[in-house]
Amino acid sequence: MEGDALYSIGDLARRTGLTVKAIRFYSDQGIVPPIGRTPAGYRLYGVDAVARLDLVRTLRELGLDLPTVRRVVDREVALPEVAAAHAEALAVQIRTLRLRRAVLTAVARRGSTPEEMELMNTLARLSEDERRRLVGDFLDAAFGGLDETDGTGTPMGTFAGIRRSMTPELPDDPEPEQVEAWVELAQLSRDPGFRAVLRRVADEHAAGTVPGAVPRPDAVAVVRQEVGPAVAAGVDPASDEAEAVVAAVMARYAQVVGPSSEAGSPPVGNAGLRRRLLGHLEAVNDPRRERYLRLLAVVNGWPPPESLTPVLDWTVRALRARLPEAAPDA
Repeated sequence: MEGDALYSIGDLARRTGLTVKAIRFYSDQGIVPPIGRTPAGYRLYGVDAVARLDLVRTLRELGLDLPTVRRVVDREVALPEVAAAHAEALAVQIRTLRLRRAVLTAVARRGSTPEEMELMNTLARLSEDERRRLVGDFLDAAFGGLDETDGTGTPMGTFAGIRRSMTPELPDDPEPEQVEAWVELAQLSRDPGFRAVLRRVADEHAAGTVPGAVPRPDAVAVVRQEVGPAVAAGVDPASDEAEAVVAAVMARYAQVVGPSSEAGSPPVGNAGLRRRLLGHLEAVNDPRRERYLRLLAVVNGWPPPESLTPVLDWTVRALRARLPEAAPDA
C-alpha cells in the first residue's frame, strides 16, 4: 500500500520537484529525517516525507529561516502564528523598500546633491513617532497654551482644530512628490522666523476670542468675503472705487476685535485700527504660511488649498495707501 511505501532520495526528488542535493540537506538538518536505510546504507523515507518536503519548500519560498521551518514542521509552533509574524515583517520591509524607491525617484527628479539626498533620506525615514514629535514641537511653538485642555491635558477648542488641520500624515507608501513635500515641510517647520509669524497670528486671534462665546469670523475671513469681488473685478486698491470696500472691511473688522484692543484700554482710533489690521494681514500673508499649507495638502493627499494671496495683497496695498490720510490715533 501507498502508506507502507518507502522512498529513496531519488524517489522524493521525482515526486516533489526538489533536487537530490536539497533533500539531502533538509535530511541532514533533521527537518525530513529518514526512517531507515537500505542494506547498502542509502536513506529511506516514509510517505509523510513528501508532505513535509512540500511544506518546507513553501515555507522557504515565503522567506522563513531554517530553524523556524523545522519548528513548524515538527509542530513546535502553530503555522498561523508564524505566518502572521512573517507577514508583518514583510509588510515592514515592503514599506521600507517603497520609501527608498520614493526617495531615490525624488532625488533623480530634483537632481539633488549628495547632501540634499542625505537630508531627504533622513527625514523620510523618520518613524511615525519621530515625525509626530517633530511636527508637535512646531505646533506647540505656534499654538501651545492657547486652548483649554481636558482632564488628560489634551488641547480642546479652536486651536486644537487648527493643530489637527495643520498636521502632516506621510502615508506608508508615499509617492515621490509626497516625500519631496514632507522634506520641505519638515525643514520649514524648523524655521524660527516662520514659527514666530504663526505665533503672532495665533496670539492676535486668541486675544480677540472670548472663552465660551460663539466663535466670530477672523480678520482673514472678513477680508476674503469683502475683498474677493473687488479683486475679481480688477479694482485698483489705491483708487477711489476701492474706498467703499476698505470701509466695509474696517467696519466688519471693528466688530470682530470689539471696541478696544485690550481690556480696559481706550477705543482704538481709525488709523490705529487700520495699522492693527495691516500688521495682522502682513503676518498672515507671509509666503511661508501658504507654502506650508500647499505642502501639507500634497503630503496628506488633499486638494490644493485656495490661495489667499490675491485678496491679502490687495487689502495690504489698500490699507497702506490710506494710512497717511487717516486721522491721528485717539
